[in-house]
Amino acid sequence: MAESVYDVVVLGGGSGGYAAAFRAAELGLSVALVEKDKLGGTCLHKGCIPTKALLHAAEVADATRESEQFGVKATFEGIDMPAVNKYKDATIGRLYKGLQGLAKAHKLTLVEGEGKLVARDTVEVDGQRYTGKNVVLATGSYSRSLPGLELGGRVITSENALQLDHVPDSVIILGGGVIGVEFASAWKSFGADVTIVEALPRLVPVEDEAASKALERAFRKRKIAFKTGVRFSGVTQDDSGVTVSLESGEQLTADYLLVAVGRGPVTAGLGYEEQGVKVERGFVITDERLRTGVEGLYAVGDIVPGLQLAHRGFAHGMFVAEQIAGLNPVPVVDSGIPRVTYCDPEIASVGLSQKQAEEAYGADQVESLEYNLAGNGKSQILGTQGFVKLIRRKDGPVVGFVAVGARMGEQVGEAQLIVNWEALPEEVAQLVHAHPTQNESLGEAHLALAGKPLHSHA
Repeated sequence: MAESVYDVVVLGGGSGGYAAAFRAAELGLSVALVEKDKLGGTCLHKGCIPTKALLHAAEVADATRESEQFGVKATFEGIDMPAVNKYKDATIGRLYKGLQGLAKAHKLTLVEGEGKLVARDTVEVDGQRYTGKNVVLATGSYSRSLPGLELGGRVITSENALQLDHVPDSVIILGGGVIGVEFASAWKSFGADVTIVEALPRLVPVEDEAASKALERAFRKRKIAFKTGVRFSGVTQDDSGVTVSLESGEQLTADYLLVAVGRGPVTAGLGYEEQGVKVERGFVITDERLRTGVEGLYAVGDIVPGLQLAHRGFAHGMFVAEQIAGLNPVPVVDSGIPRVTYCDPEIASVGLSQKQAEEAYGADQVESLEYNLAGNGKSQILGTQGFVKLIRRKDGPVVGFVAVGARMGEQVGEAQLIVNWEALPEEVAQLVHAHPTQNESLGEAHLALAGKPLHSHA
């Protein structure tokens, strides 16, 4: 059996895998990158990029419908879904081509095929073995379902939803997390009737409660229906649609059921446990330096417990490559990673929620402030509502940020610097924020928290 030896063998070419491979190559290490499908993984081909393309098309649809309020006469005639898909696929295609070019430029060995860990230091692909002084496991995630809930036909996942060539008349979405509310937002803008079913008491349950309340208000205004605190019990389907049963006894009907109950780690049958890797509920357990406990074996991205975000995987990949190269990088901390939900309105957050901060420091040691976007000129121009909320330790730094409103995802860059650099509100208040921008809302919020509110009551 032929065998090739490298400094690093990476199993999986998604955000975490290709970042590890590219950075390792930059640092002068020999690299083999194994990918069973397309370089770029779920994020580029079936996740972040295509869904955000749909959401941008949805934003254009809403802007067209609402154009008269801005004095612009435009007529909304409908959604041409094949044309939307063409725009989406062209965007993916350009990015994929660029990624392939980067792989060539880094002079790494790109192996196409399904790999399996057959020894502590060896990945086998179609009978060929690739041995690495270090191996990085980066096999990503898949769309989960619920026990007993069969996928297929009109019961679809996000991957299926991205391939639809028409706008459904009606959709039931099982799950009110990030994936569920993003698809709900896009489909509603495209003209579908949407109902979200979420077992937990609120939409986007992992976010600060203030963000959930604001999103629910906005969704009611947009006539996106949702049922929280109710559990799914079953679904039947025929050629015309689906009937969803809830444990309350209520039944709902629609064209499709989108199952958006989160993503599970892709680790089964890949030889991890046989080589001594500790796996719990499918996730690979690592230390803070992403070591599996097996010499020379690392894991990154969605298979490591924590936030399942492409940019977390990317940061993990960079970290591991630098760790292998002996650079002693700073570990990636989940709470410091920015999070954005790209529905309308957007939710952006970084750091601790109010509840998490109170649990960490004590309720009497935490204070928070909400700055309403009604006082922000650019938000008024855009016609959006929402807020910026800051959470701080009393007489200490800002430890959490959450914002709700159109385009607020673009503001999380400064927010992550504030939280990660442990800035005091008084320090941020000294910075001059450009007017009129939505970014100004961060400055105003910190002015208020520092005790000198200008455009807000505090």
